[in-house]
Amino acid sequence: MKKIQDILKERILVLDGAMGTMLQRYKFTEEDFRGDRFKDWEYPLQGNNDLLSLTQPKAIADVHRKYFEAGADIVETNTFSGTTIAMADYHMEDLVYELNYESARIARMVADEFTQKEPNKPRFVAGSMGPTNKTASMSPDVNDPGFRAISFEELRVAYKQQAEALLDGGADLLLIETIFDTLNAKAALFAIEEVKEERNIEVPVMVSGTITDASGRTLSGQTAEAFLISISHIPILSVGFNCALGASQLVPHLEVLATKSEHAVSAHPNAGLPNAFGEYDETPEQMAAQIKEYVEKGLVNIVGGCCGTTPEHITAIANLVKDYSPRPILAEEL
Repeated sequence: MKKIQDILKERILVLDGAMGTMLQRYKFTEEDFRGDRFKDWEYPLQGNNDLLSLTQPKAIADVHRKYFEAGADIVETNTFSGTTIAMADYHMEDLVYELNYESARIARMVADEFTQKEPNKPRFVAGSMGPTNKTASMSPDVNDPGFRAISFEELRVAYKQQAEALLDGGADLLLIETIFDTLNAKAALFAIEEVKEERNIEVPVMVSGTITDASGRTLSGQTAEAFLISISHIPILSVGFNCALGASQLVPHLEVLATKSEHAVSAHPNAGLPNAFGEYDETPEQMAAQIKEYVEKGLVNIVGGCCGTTPEHITAIANLVKDYSPRPILAEEL
């Protein structure tokens, strides 16, 4: 099978859309989240989407299938909260390895189905590694600025376990995404480097930060260029931005990455900004019209969708990007 590094030089690759948005359509109840296995769990489980890989695996496979059918080259595993740190909310730390392994296995199975049908268009699985619900570089307590809710070491250990399970389950690459604190991301990158060294393997790594507001900075205060510099000592496949803003608001930040980075550049924005009900109203056509600016300016190599995006959005994006050349990549390792 062709390596993703080679395909990136030939065309713009399409990432999938939101998993959570699709799962909302199923209207799963507390009982659905629990399934038989967790029916007596003493804590509420509704909302723990990662758990659905164990209790509703068919639904997870169906979502991946819909995104591949829509034209995605890469799907993300259902593991955005798949660390002991995030799973502590549900008292499910002991299930973390299994959650990541099964999520990767399901995505791998569906990806292989599609690759078999279209060998000239191989499909890839990105192990999704979310930011956790803690931040290593800032205090959550305004009265105690020196306090930290989590240490670099705790993050490293948690991310290492997640990365190992995702790779064991069949992930082709790892995606550290929705980064609001670069120190958290550094812990994840450090952990992945450890796994690569211990297993004597190469793993393509995508890094995707989040610009949180109109200031153009991440939550931990970095501009796009500062974020890029902070992670550029690690060998990565791509760097980019996702979530937080709609497609058009990301343009200036992607321009910085496209100019300054030797790596591939990725973007998977939300379907606009949330309305008063926290929902996303941007239609596939509206979103594709904004992403057209990315490809006309030659800013991206990988593009997809985050919150509020559906297979319809991904179809519109896939139909758009097939007519455009990818941004040239300068990095040696590609």
